[in-house]
Amino acid sequence: MHNGTSLTQFIIEEQRHIEGATGDFTSLLNDVVTACKVISNMVNQGDLIGVLGSAGSENVQGETQKKLDILTNDVFIRSNEWAGHLAAMASEEMEEIYPIPDGKPRGKYLLTFDPLDGSSNTDVNVSVGTIFSILKTNEEGDTPSEKAFLQPGTEQVAAGYALYGPSTMMVLTTGKGVNGFTLDQNIGEFMLTHPNMSIPEDTREFAINSSNQRHWEAPVQRYVDEALAGKTGTRGEDFNMRWIASMVAEVHRILIRGGVFLYPMDEKMRANEATGKLRLLYEANPMSMIIEQAGGVSSTGRERIMELQPERLHQRVPVILGSKNEVERIIGYHNED
Repeated sequence: MHNGTSLTQFIIEEQRHIEGATGDFTSLLNDVVTACKVISNMVNQGDLIGVLGSAGSENVQGETQKKLDILTNDVFIRSNEWAGHLAAMASEEMEEIYPIPDGKPRGKYLLTFDPLDGSSNTDVNVSVGTIFSILKTNEEGDTPSEKAFLQPGTEQVAAGYALYGPSTMMVLTTGKGVNGFTLDQNIGEFMLTHPNMSIPEDTREFAINSSNQRHWEAPVQRYVDEALAGKTGTRGEDFNMRWIASMVAEVHRILIRGGVFLYPMDEKMRANEATGKLRLLYEANPMSMIIEQAGGVSSTGRERIMELQPERLHQRVPVILGSKNEVERIIGYHNED
């Protein structure tokens, strides 16, 4: 029998501290948790249930979809469309927003999500995850528009991710710190295992896709060159470099032991008129909220990500986040450039 705190209990106890709380937000979070449990089961079974491999289609970003991209997107919609907490949803896998259908009750919240971040890793059994963000709709009327979702990250009510690795974890913030929960498969509950997660301010570890090195801007090139020079360079310290190609896994490592994650703007993106690689609403904003609530910093290199005013549903931005002192150093290099 468990003596710990379940995620359901944790959410309810948090609600008791909010004057006038109706339980609507608590119920919405529980629906999100349910979706993540279903996805965890699908990911864990893999080819046993025939869900691995390419779907033979592309998403709105022009990226090849995996079968699990489509299946997990459907799980999120079906888990959250019926209960009356949401006005609409937006997903990385869908070109347009998904208003709650006629005939189902509508609520005051908006949900954005990347149903399976790092899905290219599923076929090789590397950790993947789900990222989500909750906003309040600021529009009157029954059917929200795309514009309702175009809110700065500072307006997020909550953000979180599920990590499907050796164990399944849920990391969540409602703006009062960050807490991590591990799924106990025996009882089907997420249990509090990582209370008050905090990112070390200093680190000697960074994650970047070095295959893009020839395209990097000078500030990023400078930072990586200094790190790779190790004890013989100006920093006088040896660094470790990591790259998993799953943002959830990268951010989770940073939360546990510190580090910096970089997917910066580069000349190749600029030549293709791209504004970055990662999606502002589905990846950058929720992860930035989590990182900042744990004491880290998140930036494009030139601007605080959560202060950006979104212009498009699938807008992309550069992302540099993690341990405070290292990210601020990189920001300083951009300011000098």
